[in-house]
Amino acid sequence: MKKIRIWPITRTVIIAVILAFFFRSYLFASYIVEGKSMEPTLHDGNLLMVNKLVKEEKKISRFDVIVFHANATEDYVKRVIGKPGDNIVYKDDQLFLNGEQINEAYLDRYRKNDGKPLTDDFTLEEVTGQTEVPEGKLFVLGDNRRESLDSRYFGFIDIESVVGKVDIRYWPVTELGFNFKN
Repeated sequence: MKKIRIWPITRTVIIAVILAFFFRSYLFASYIVEGKSMEPTLHDGNLLMVNKLVKEEKKISRFDVIVFHANATEDYVKRVIGKPGDNIVYKDDQLFLNGEQINEAYLDRYRKNDGKPLTDDFTLEEVTGQTEVPEGKLFVLGDNRRESLDSRYFGFIDIESVVGKVDIRYWPVTELGFNFKN
């Protein structure tokens, strides 16, 4: 009869648990989308893997989808539109960033032919009182512009409040996705 060695198996399980805890606590986090503010990109109930290493301004790009602490009890998922120094204008349902018209292809699936704009006209100054995004801040919008509580209502967010960048949508499996910029 062959003898089973317990210690190698136990050691492997302990190491796996420690690594899983480390990855979960410091590198990645799992989030559940609640609400419709990011449709059609993300839907209520989607499960997301968030890269917690992407928390600094230089690692966050325009149009990244991020998770941030909205208050002491809630985290929001939104898209970065403006970084420090940016001037933002929406006119005739088009984004103008620092005077240049930007195509938001990720919104095309959500535009309706009902005569109403997806994004109402506004300037950064009208909604925040400032002409540029200040240092240490971001301007974020939900993709469902008609129904999103975002920087148009609560203003800039602190870069320090960013939990991380959404890297993967892993549930439901039929909507598995990795790139949320397009």
